[in-house]
Amino acid sequence: MKYYELPKLPDIENADDELELWLTLFNAKTEEDLKKIEDMEVPVMKQAIVAYRAVTATDEFRQLERMRADARNREASALGHARREAIRENDEKWQGVVADKDAALANKDAEIERLRAQLASQNSKSN
Repeated sequence: MKYYELPKLPDIENADDELELWLTLFNAKTEEDLKKIEDMEVPVMKQAIVAYRAVTATDEFRQLERMRADARNREASALGHARREAIRENDEKWQGVVADKDAALANKDAEIERLRAQLASQNSKSN
């Protein structure tokens, strides 16, 4: 079994390689890409491109494509919102942890100062 990565396909070199032609057709993103395949004068590819253009010209197809694009946009928006929300929640959590640690340090500083004062008082009494 072979795997082909469409984005990594090289430019068409051999019009006789039907698999390469089909893969290039599946990978076509612009009208220019389709024109390059058409210019190779391979009848089956010309028929496929004509059929593709006929299908994509329908109102139903364009509506489905708009719906797909809208769904992708909504999904990307929802993912972005979820990421921002997670970051905000994480920041709040860590701010709470830092605040707790700051309070604990302040308590320890106060205890140290109390003990220093007590020691100073004891030292002054003994002198």
